[in-house]
Amino acid sequence: MLTDGDGAADEMPELSDEEDNEDDEEQWQWMEEDSQPVTCLFCDRSLTSVAATLQHCTAEHQVNLVDVIKKHSLDDYGYIKMINFIRSTVNAPLPWESEDFLRPVLQDDPLLQTGTDTPKGLFAQILEVHRRSACCSFRLLAQGLVLNAETSKSGNLGAVAELREDEDEAYFSSYGHYGIHEEMLKDKVRTESYRDFMYRNPEVFREKVVLDVGCGTGILSMFAARAGAKKVIAVDQSEIIYQAMDIVRSNQLEDKITLIKGRIEDIKLPVEKVDIIISEWMGYFLLFESMLDSVLYARDLYLADGGSVYPDLCNISLAAVGDTQKHQERIAFWDDVYGFNMGCMKKAVVPEAVVEVVKAETLISEPTVIQTFDCNSVCLSELEFASDFCLKITNTTECTVSNAQTDATLVKCHSVMFSTGPQVTKTHWKQTVFLLEKPVYVQAGEELKGKISVRKNKKDPRSLLVTFDLQDRKQTYSLQ
Repeated sequence: MLTDGDGAADEMPELSDEEDNEDDEEQWQWMEEDSQPVTCLFCDRSLTSVAATLQHCTAEHQVNLVDVIKKHSLDDYGYIKMINFIRSTVNAPLPWESEDFLRPVLQDDPLLQTGTDTPKGLFAQILEVHRRSACCSFRLLAQGLVLNAETSKSGNLGAVAELREDEDEAYFSSYGHYGIHEEMLKDKVRTESYRDFMYRNPEVFREKVVLDVGCGTGILSMFAARAGAKKVIAVDQSEIIYQAMDIVRSNQLEDKITLIKGRIEDIKLPVEKVDIIISEWMGYFLLFESMLDSVLYARDLYLADGGSVYPDLCNISLAAVGDTQKHQERIAFWDDVYGFNMGCMKKAVVPEAVVEVVKAETLISEPTVIQTFDCNSVCLSELEFASDFCLKITNTTECTVSNAQTDATLVKCHSVMFSTGPQVTKTHWKQTVFLLEKPVYVQAGEELKGKISVRKNKKDPRSLLVTFDLQDRKQTYSLQ
């Protein structure tokens, strides 16, 4: 089933049985062709499609139009009348604008003596309600037509969950194109690790309900289905889910896999609990893009007692790099650019972390783990951290870079582990490089000690700020 928000399922094409295929194809074609901008019924927001508008109305205004249609058994004409009624009512003048309402209905009415300037009085509260809902008539409409509207959000969601749809649009749009999915699928270290774990542990998945958070093309969902899962629910907000629907159908897995379009924080699953959550949430430096936040949200809301999240163990490691050539190309270059001193550019260049492949022969220390996460127990607040580190230097040279790599482990009877380090097969994650403005001279056998702090960027919680304290130097890098 493909849905677009809480209760919007009936407007979405379903992965259905053969007798329903013809109707589904027509509905699916309608959804694909519907690309005209649609203005929200209750605010001035312009959405990209009818489906997006339905989701927006549910999430932002707590009005589920599908439930309204069902509740009042509206036919096509009734639906048209309802839409036009809502649009005309929302933009209509307030119903009490007439001067006739200045005449008291009750003599000595205490409410008339309260006044609108009472700091926390009833009228102040009424005006605030009016401000938030755009107009009183819409508030009455919502109360009258939608008695059971719900929202899946709860308090203390975290910065990512609280992002509005328009604030998060760029992130999900970047995953709408096939190119990024092709790159990830061709990453054999990544994809085969998930496949091997599920296929080698069929007893873990047999007859279980599995949730795939950020399903993309649906590859993990299909692995889970073939590993024996009873039901797989695949969730993704990006447009790639429409291709995932076709992929699932092409592989005759529509009876096991349900597709839901939307952010996991905004939608409501068709089940109360799941037995397993799988997700390929890892970003550069492990935490970039903050997708783990969404996995933890799903875990806390939907994972049954005794259930598991995979991957379950992940860590971040640091190593020192001595690559004078790269330092010359990236940093020292600015000291003499065609005879001109552009050294001031270093202030812009150095603070940007770089994602690239590090040559294994440039490593000058053993990697050291700075943080480990158990995805079955880690708290959201623990994703921002500070850690002391000690790098054991193996070569006498100049340290020009701090290099970060990540490791993920899927633990069960037949465990599978993969690494993104420079000593092993290259992955699409590569390594995250933090360039030092001035190299640090180190000798073999010594210990290079420092402190690293990792936090979300308040302006964009999907990006990171990483601060190094190293030999009385302090530098903050952005990963965005």
